[in-house]
Amino acid sequence: MDNVIIIRYAEIHLKGLNRPYFEKALVRNVKRALVEISEAVVIRGESRVYVEGVSDANLDKALRVLACVFGIHSFSPAVRIEQDFDKAADILADMVKELRGEIDRKTVTFRVEAKRADKRFGMNSMKMAAEVGGVILDRVEGLKVDLDNPKITAYLEVREQMYCFTRILKGPGGMPVGCNGSATLLLSGGIDSPVAGCMIAKRGVAITAVHFESFPYTSDKALDKVYDLAKLMTRYTGKIKLHVVRFTDIQTKLHEDCKANYIVVLMRRFMMRIAEKIAQGDNALALITGESVGQVASQTLEALNVTNSAVDIAVLRPLIGMDKSEIVQRAQMYGTFETSILPFEDCCTVFVPKHPVIKPKMSEIERAEVALDIDAMIDAAIENHVVKIIG
Repeated sequence: MDNVIIIRYAEIHLKGLNRPYFEKALVRNVKRALVEISEAVVIRGESRVYVEGVSDANLDKALRVLACVFGIHSFSPAVRIEQDFDKAADILADMVKELRGEIDRKTVTFRVEAKRADKRFGMNSMKMAAEVGGVILDRVEGLKVDLDNPKITAYLEVREQMYCFTRILKGPGGMPVGCNGSATLLLSGGIDSPVAGCMIAKRGVAITAVHFESFPYTSDKALDKVYDLAKLMTRYTGKIKLHVVRFTDIQTKLHEDCKANYIVVLMRRFMMRIAEKIAQGDNALALITGESVGQVASQTLEALNVTNSAVDIAVLRPLIGMDKSEIVQRAQMYGTFETSILPFEDCCTVFVPKHPVIKPKMSEIERAEVALDIDAMIDAAIENHVVKIIG
Protein backbone atom coordinates (compact mmCIF):
# COMPACT_ATOMS: atom_id res chain seq x y z
CA MET A 1 0.00 0.00 0.00
CA ASP A 2 1.44 3.35 -1.08
CA ASN A 3 0.39 6.97 -0.71
CA VAL A 4 0.42 8.75 -4.08
CA ILE A 5 -0.93 11.90 -5.69
CA ILE A 6 -2.82 11.30 -8.93
CA ILE A 7 -2.45 14.13 -11.48
CA ARG A 8 -4.94 14.38 -14.33
CA TYR A 9 -4.73 16.50 -17.46
CA ALA A 10 -7.39 17.46 -19.99
CA GLU A 11 -6.24 19.46 -23.01
CA ILE A 12 -3.13 17.32 -23.45
CA HIS A 13 -5.41 14.38 -24.30
CA LEU A 14 -6.28 16.15 -27.58
CA LYS A 15 -2.71 16.24 -28.89
CA GLY A 16 -2.77 12.91 -30.71
CA LEU A 17 0.65 11.56 -31.66
CA ASN A 18 2.28 14.64 -30.09
CA ARG A 19 0.85 13.85 -26.67
CA PRO A 20 4.09 12.36 -25.24
CA TYR A 21 5.85 15.69 -25.84
CA PHE A 22 3.30 17.55 -23.72
CA GLU A 23 3.20 14.81 -21.07
CA LYS A 24 6.97 15.01 -20.66
CA ALA A 25 6.73 18.81 -20.35
CA LEU A 26 4.13 18.41 -17.59
CA VAL A 27 6.29 15.89 -15.75
CA ARG A 28 9.27 18.25 -15.99
CA ASN A 29 7.24 21.13 -14.57
CA VAL A 30 5.79 19.05 -11.74
CA LYS A 31 9.32 18.00 -10.77
CA ARG A 32 10.41 21.65 -10.82
CA ALA A 33 7.47 22.71 -8.70
CA LEU A 34 8.15 20.01 -6.10
CA VAL A 35 11.92 20.56 -5.96
CA GLU A 36 11.80 21.60 -2.29
CA ILE A 37 10.10 18.30 -1.38
CA SER A 38 13.16 16.12 -1.88
CA GLU A 39 11.41 12.79 -1.32
CA ALA A 40 8.86 13.38 -4.09
CA VAL A 41 9.18 11.11 -7.13
CA VAL A 42 7.25 12.04 -10.29
CA ILE A 43 6.30 9.26 -12.70
CA ARG A 44 4.52 9.43 -16.04
CA GLY A 45 1.83 6.76 -16.31
CA GLU A 46 -0.94 5.85 -18.75
CA SER A 47 -3.02 9.04 -19.11
CA ARG A 48 -1.91 10.10 -15.63
CA VAL A 49 1.08 11.51 -13.79
CA TYR A 50 1.82 10.17 -10.32
CA VAL A 51 3.72 11.74 -7.44
CA GLU A 52 5.08 9.14 -5.04
CA GLY A 53 7.01 9.31 -1.78
CA VAL A 54 5.53 12.50 -0.31
CA SER A 55 5.39 12.23 3.48
CA ASP A 56 2.30 13.13 5.48
CA ALA A 57 4.19 16.15 6.82
CA ASN A 58 4.73 17.51 3.29
CA LEU A 59 1.41 16.50 1.73
CA ASP A 60 -0.40 19.81 2.21
CA LYS A 61 2.62 21.70 0.84
CA ALA A 62 2.72 19.44 -2.23
CA LEU A 63 -1.00 19.96 -2.86
CA ARG A 64 -0.62 23.75 -2.64
CA VAL A 65 2.24 23.67 -5.12
CA LEU A 66 0.40 21.45 -7.61
CA ALA A 67 -2.57 23.84 -7.58
CA CYS A 68 -0.34 26.34 -9.44
CA VAL A 69 1.12 24.04 -12.13
CA PHE A 70 -0.36 24.84 -15.53
CA GLY A 71 -1.38 21.74 -17.45
CA ILE A 72 -2.94 20.05 -14.41
CA HIS A 73 -6.70 19.67 -14.69
CA SER A 74 -7.22 18.03 -11.29
CA PHE A 75 -5.33 15.99 -8.70
CA SER A 76 -6.07 13.70 -5.76
CA PRO A 77 -4.15 12.37 -2.79
CA ALA A 78 -4.78 8.62 -2.92
CA VAL A 79 -3.88 5.21 -1.59
CA ARG A 80 -2.56 2.74 -4.18
CA ILE A 81 -2.77 -1.02 -3.75
CA GLU A 82 -2.58 -4.14 -5.87
CA GLN A 83 -5.80 -5.23 -7.58
CA ASP A 84 -7.56 -6.51 -4.45
CA PHE A 85 -11.20 -5.44 -4.38
CA ASP A 86 -11.92 -6.43 -0.77
CA LYS A 87 -8.89 -4.52 0.47
CA ALA A 88 -9.88 -1.47 -1.58
CA ALA A 89 -13.39 -1.54 -0.10
CA ASP A 90 -11.95 -1.67 3.43
CA ILE A 91 -9.61 1.27 2.72
CA LEU A 92 -12.45 3.38 1.33
CA ALA A 93 -14.64 2.52 4.30
CA ASP A 94 -11.88 3.75 6.63
CA MET A 95 -11.51 6.95 4.60
CA VAL A 96 -15.24 7.65 4.70
CA LYS A 97 -15.38 6.85 8.43
CA GLU A 98 -12.67 9.43 9.10
CA LEU A 99 -14.47 12.08 7.06
CA ARG A 100 -17.78 11.17 8.69
CA GLY A 101 -16.25 11.81 12.09
CA GLU A 102 -15.35 15.37 11.08
CA ILE A 103 -18.96 16.27 10.21
CA ASP A 104 -21.26 17.16 13.07
CA ARG A 105 -24.53 15.90 11.63
CA LYS A 106 -26.84 13.07 12.59
CA THR A 107 -26.89 11.74 9.03
CA VAL A 108 -24.33 12.38 6.30
CA THR A 109 -24.94 11.62 2.62
CA PHE A 110 -22.39 9.77 0.49
CA ARG A 111 -21.91 7.95 -2.79
CA VAL A 112 -19.25 5.82 -4.48
CA GLU A 113 -17.83 6.47 -7.93
CA ALA A 114 -15.89 3.65 -9.57
CA LYS A 115 -13.93 3.64 -12.80
CA ARG A 116 -12.58 0.54 -14.53
CA ALA A 117 -9.78 1.69 -16.85
CA ASP A 118 -8.37 -1.86 -16.87
CA LYS A 119 -11.10 -3.73 -18.73
CA ARG A 120 -9.53 -7.05 -17.78
CA PHE A 121 -10.81 -6.62 -14.25
CA GLY A 122 -13.81 -8.88 -13.73
CA MET A 123 -16.27 -6.43 -12.17
CA ASN A 124 -17.75 -3.46 -14.05
CA SER A 125 -17.89 0.06 -12.67
CA MET A 126 -21.52 -0.01 -11.54
CA LYS A 127 -21.07 -3.31 -9.75
CA MET A 128 -17.92 -2.07 -8.00
CA ALA A 129 -19.64 1.13 -6.83
CA ALA A 130 -22.61 -0.81 -5.45
CA GLU A 131 -20.42 -3.38 -3.66
CA VAL A 132 -18.14 -0.76 -2.11
CA GLY A 133 -21.18 1.29 -1.07
CA GLY A 134 -22.58 -1.74 0.73
CA VAL A 135 -19.33 -2.27 2.63
CA ILE A 136 -19.23 1.39 3.66
CA LEU A 137 -22.86 1.33 4.87
CA ASP A 138 -22.10 -1.77 6.95
CA ARG A 139 -18.94 -0.27 8.46
CA VAL A 140 -19.84 3.39 9.03
CA GLU A 141 -22.79 4.61 11.08
CA GLY A 142 -24.88 7.68 10.24
CA LEU A 143 -24.65 7.48 6.46
CA LYS A 144 -27.29 7.79 3.76
CA VAL A 145 -26.83 7.27 0.03
CA ASP A 146 -27.31 10.32 -2.20
CA LEU A 147 -26.17 9.89 -5.81
CA ASP A 148 -26.89 13.50 -6.83
CA ASN A 149 -25.46 15.82 -4.17
CA PRO A 150 -23.58 13.87 -1.50
CA LYS A 151 -21.47 15.37 1.27
CA ILE A 152 -18.84 12.65 0.83
CA THR A 153 -17.79 10.85 -2.35
CA ALA A 154 -15.54 7.80 -2.27
CA TYR A 155 -13.62 7.08 -5.48
CA LEU A 156 -12.17 3.80 -6.74
CA GLU A 157 -10.11 3.59 -9.94
CA VAL A 158 -8.93 0.30 -11.35
CA ARG A 159 -5.87 0.62 -13.58
CA GLU A 160 -2.76 -1.52 -13.45
CA GLN A 161 -3.33 -1.11 -9.71
CA MET A 162 -6.20 0.20 -7.61
CA TYR A 163 -6.47 3.79 -6.39
CA CYS A 164 -8.68 4.85 -3.46
CA PHE A 165 -9.40 8.49 -2.65
CA THR A 166 -12.04 10.93 -1.45
CA ARG A 167 -10.84 14.27 -2.83
CA ILE A 168 -10.57 15.70 -6.34
CA LEU A 169 -8.81 19.04 -6.20
CA LYS A 170 -9.01 21.55 -9.06
CA GLY A 171 -5.85 22.41 -10.97
CA PRO A 172 -5.26 25.62 -12.94
CA GLY A 173 -5.72 23.92 -16.33
CA GLY A 174 -4.03 25.11 -19.50
CA MET A 175 -0.85 23.71 -21.04
CA PRO A 176 2.54 22.95 -19.48
CA VAL A 177 4.77 26.01 -19.41
CA GLY A 178 7.54 25.80 -22.00
CA CYS A 179 5.77 23.57 -24.53
CA ASN A 180 4.78 26.55 -26.74
CA GLY A 181 7.95 28.61 -26.95
CA SER A 182 8.74 31.77 -24.98
CA ALA A 183 7.64 35.41 -24.93
CA THR A 184 8.80 38.58 -23.20
CA LEU A 185 6.48 40.40 -20.80
CA LEU A 186 6.61 44.17 -20.31
CA LEU A 187 6.27 44.00 -16.53
CA SER A 188 5.25 47.16 -14.68
CA GLY A 189 4.41 47.48 -11.02
CA GLY A 190 0.68 47.62 -11.72
CA ILE A 191 -2.20 45.17 -11.64
CA ASP A 192 -2.45 44.31 -15.33
CA SER A 193 0.91 43.06 -16.58
CA PRO A 194 1.44 40.24 -14.03
CA VAL A 195 -2.02 38.91 -14.93
CA ALA A 196 -1.19 39.10 -18.65
CA GLY A 197 2.02 37.15 -18.09
CA CYS A 198 0.29 34.41 -16.12
CA MET A 199 -2.47 34.10 -18.72
CA ILE A 200 0.02 33.59 -21.55
CA ALA A 201 2.04 31.15 -19.41
CA LYS A 202 -1.19 29.16 -19.01
CA ARG A 203 -1.07 28.54 -22.75
CA GLY A 204 2.30 26.81 -22.36
CA VAL A 205 4.52 29.83 -23.06
CA ALA A 206 7.68 30.36 -21.01
CA ILE A 207 8.04 33.92 -19.74
CA THR A 208 10.94 36.35 -19.64
CA ALA A 209 10.32 39.95 -18.61
CA VAL A 210 11.45 43.55 -19.06
CA HIS A 211 10.88 46.25 -16.45
CA PHE A 212 11.54 49.94 -17.06
CA GLU A 213 12.61 51.99 -14.04
CA SER A 214 13.17 55.74 -13.75
CA PHE A 215 15.68 56.31 -10.98
CA PRO A 216 15.85 58.75 -9.21
CA TYR A 217 12.19 59.56 -9.92
CA THR A 218 11.17 56.03 -8.85
CA SER A 219 12.40 54.47 -5.62
CA ASP A 220 14.18 51.26 -4.69
CA LYS A 221 10.92 50.17 -3.08
CA ALA A 222 9.21 50.42 -6.46
CA LEU A 223 11.83 48.10 -7.94
CA ASP A 224 11.56 45.70 -4.99
CA LYS A 225 7.82 45.61 -5.62
CA VAL A 226 8.46 44.43 -9.19
CA TYR A 227 10.84 41.74 -7.94
CA ASP A 228 8.12 40.62 -5.52
CA LEU A 229 5.53 40.51 -8.31
CA ALA A 230 7.84 38.43 -10.48
CA LYS A 231 8.44 36.07 -7.56
CA LEU A 232 4.70 35.62 -7.08
CA MET A 233 4.31 34.89 -10.78
CA THR A 234 6.94 32.15 -10.69
CA ARG A 235 4.56 29.90 -8.77
CA TYR A 236 2.74 29.59 -12.09
CA THR A 237 5.40 30.43 -14.69
CA GLY A 238 8.57 28.89 -13.29
CA LYS A 239 11.76 30.93 -13.19
CA ILE A 240 11.66 34.34 -14.86
CA LYS A 241 14.66 36.08 -16.41
CA LEU A 242 13.95 39.73 -15.56
CA HIS A 243 15.68 42.55 -17.45
CA VAL A 244 15.64 45.90 -15.63
CA VAL A 245 16.19 48.83 -17.99
CA ARG A 246 16.83 52.38 -16.76
CA PHE A 247 14.48 54.52 -18.80
CA THR A 248 15.20 57.93 -17.24
CA ASP A 249 17.41 59.35 -20.00
CA ILE A 250 14.89 58.49 -22.71
CA GLN A 251 12.02 60.01 -20.74
CA THR A 252 14.03 63.17 -20.07
CA LYS A 253 14.90 63.53 -23.75
CA LEU A 254 11.28 63.10 -24.81
CA HIS A 255 10.14 65.60 -22.18
CA GLU A 256 12.64 68.18 -23.41
CA ASP A 257 12.24 67.78 -27.18
CA CYS A 258 8.71 66.51 -27.91
CA LYS A 259 5.12 67.73 -27.60
CA ALA A 260 3.84 67.02 -24.10
CA ASN A 261 0.63 65.34 -25.22
CA TYR A 262 2.58 62.83 -27.35
CA ILE A 263 5.10 61.80 -24.69
CA VAL A 264 3.13 58.76 -23.45
CA VAL A 265 2.77 57.23 -26.92
CA LEU A 266 6.42 57.96 -27.74
CA MET A 267 7.51 56.32 -24.48
CA ARG A 268 5.46 53.23 -25.31
CA ARG A 269 7.11 52.99 -28.71
CA PHE A 270 10.57 53.15 -27.13
CA MET A 271 9.60 50.52 -24.57
CA MET A 272 8.37 48.22 -27.31
CA ARG A 273 11.56 48.66 -29.35
CA ILE A 274 13.77 47.95 -26.36
CA ALA A 275 11.67 44.95 -25.33
CA GLU A 276 11.81 43.62 -28.89
CA LYS A 277 15.59 43.79 -28.93
CA ILE A 278 15.87 42.05 -25.55
CA ALA A 279 13.33 39.43 -26.63
CA GLN A 280 15.40 38.63 -29.71
CA GLY A 281 18.44 38.13 -27.48
CA ASP A 282 16.42 35.68 -25.36
CA ASN A 283 15.04 33.87 -28.43
CA ALA A 284 11.53 34.93 -27.42
CA LEU A 285 8.92 34.86 -30.17
CA ALA A 286 6.53 37.59 -28.98
CA LEU A 287 5.99 40.47 -26.58
CA ILE A 288 3.26 40.43 -23.91
CA THR A 289 1.56 43.55 -22.56
CA GLY A 290 -1.24 44.16 -20.07
CA GLU A 291 -3.09 46.58 -22.30
CA SER A 292 -6.89 46.68 -22.52
CA VAL A 293 -8.79 48.67 -25.13
CA GLY A 294 -9.70 52.13 -23.86
CA GLN A 295 -8.43 51.67 -20.31
CA VAL A 296 -6.05 54.67 -20.57
CA ALA A 297 -5.07 57.17 -23.25
CA SER A 298 -2.26 54.98 -24.64
CA GLN A 299 -4.66 52.06 -25.09
CA THR A 300 -7.14 53.41 -27.60
CA LEU A 301 -7.16 51.53 -30.90
CA GLU A 302 -5.41 54.46 -32.58
CA ALA A 303 -2.69 54.48 -29.92
CA LEU A 304 -2.28 50.70 -30.01
CA ASN A 305 -1.82 50.82 -33.80
CA VAL A 306 0.86 53.48 -33.43
CA THR A 307 2.56 51.44 -30.70
CA ASN A 308 2.47 48.25 -32.77
CA SER A 309 4.07 49.96 -35.75
CA ALA A 310 7.28 50.50 -33.75
CA VAL A 311 8.12 46.75 -33.77
CA ASP A 312 8.05 43.78 -36.10
CA ILE A 313 7.65 41.10 -33.42
CA ALA A 314 4.21 39.70 -32.52
CA VAL A 315 2.47 41.43 -29.60
CA LEU A 316 0.17 39.38 -27.35
CA ARG A 317 -2.47 41.25 -25.32
CA PRO A 318 -4.50 38.69 -23.35
CA LEU A 319 -6.42 41.37 -21.41
CA ILE A 320 -7.48 43.32 -24.49
CA GLY A 321 -11.24 42.81 -24.05
CA MET A 322 -11.39 42.68 -20.25
CA ASP A 323 -12.61 45.43 -17.95
CA LYS A 324 -10.78 46.41 -14.76
CA SER A 325 -12.95 44.35 -12.42
CA GLU A 326 -12.25 41.21 -14.43
CA ILE A 327 -8.51 41.91 -14.37
CA VAL A 328 -8.59 42.53 -10.61
CA GLN A 329 -10.39 39.22 -10.12
CA ARG A 330 -7.64 37.44 -12.05
CA ALA A 331 -4.95 39.28 -10.05
CA GLN A 332 -6.56 38.09 -6.83
CA MET A 333 -6.69 34.54 -8.19
CA TYR A 334 -2.99 34.58 -9.08
CA GLY A 335 -2.09 36.22 -5.76
CA THR A 336 -0.51 39.37 -7.24
CA PHE A 337 -3.20 41.94 -6.43
CA GLU A 338 -2.14 42.96 -2.92
CA THR A 339 1.44 43.57 -4.06
CA SER A 340 0.35 45.39 -7.22
CA ILE A 341 -1.61 48.00 -5.26
CA LEU A 342 1.27 48.95 -2.96
CA PRO A 343 1.75 52.74 -3.36
CA PHE A 344 5.15 52.79 -5.07
CA GLU A 345 5.05 54.56 -8.44
CA ASP A 346 6.66 53.12 -11.57
CA CYS A 347 8.15 54.85 -14.60
CA CYS A 348 4.77 55.20 -16.31
CA THR A 349 3.84 57.91 -13.80
CA VAL A 350 6.91 60.07 -14.59
CA PHE A 351 6.57 63.03 -16.99
CA VAL A 352 2.95 62.14 -17.78
CA PRO A 353 1.07 65.12 -19.29
CA LYS A 354 -2.30 66.25 -18.02
CA HIS A 355 -3.95 65.72 -21.40
CA PRO A 356 -2.24 62.90 -23.34
CA VAL A 357 -3.37 62.44 -26.93
CA ILE A 358 -5.93 59.66 -27.32
CA LYS A 359 -5.98 59.53 -31.13
CA PRO A 360 -2.34 60.01 -32.11
CA LYS A 361 -1.47 60.67 -35.73
CA MET A 362 1.40 58.79 -37.29
CA SER A 363 2.58 61.96 -39.04
CA GLU A 364 3.09 63.63 -35.65
CA ILE A 365 4.95 60.58 -34.34
CA GLU A 366 7.26 60.55 -37.34
CA ARG A 367 7.89 64.28 -37.03
CA ALA A 368 8.87 63.85 -33.36
CA GLU A 369 11.06 60.80 -33.91
CA VAL A 370 12.97 62.10 -36.92
CA ALA A 371 14.81 64.50 -34.63
CA LEU A 372 15.81 61.69 -32.22
CA ASP A 373 18.74 59.31 -32.50
CA ILE A 374 16.53 56.34 -31.75
CA ASP A 375 19.10 53.58 -32.22
CA ALA A 376 21.66 55.30 -29.99
CA MET A 377 19.07 55.92 -27.28
CA ILE A 378 17.97 52.29 -27.33
CA ASP A 379 21.53 50.93 -27.34
CA ALA A 380 22.50 53.14 -24.39
CA ALA A 381 19.52 51.91 -22.36
CA ILE A 382 20.18 48.24 -23.13
CA GLU A 383 23.94 48.49 -22.61
CA ASN A 384 23.58 49.30 -18.92
CA HIS A 385 20.56 47.17 -18.09
CA VAL A 386 20.58 44.61 -15.28
CA VAL A 387 19.45 40.98 -15.47
CA LYS A 388 18.09 39.07 -12.48
CA ILE A 389 16.82 35.50 -12.35
CA ILE A 390 13.67 35.31 -10.25
CA GLY A 391 12.55 32.06 -8.68
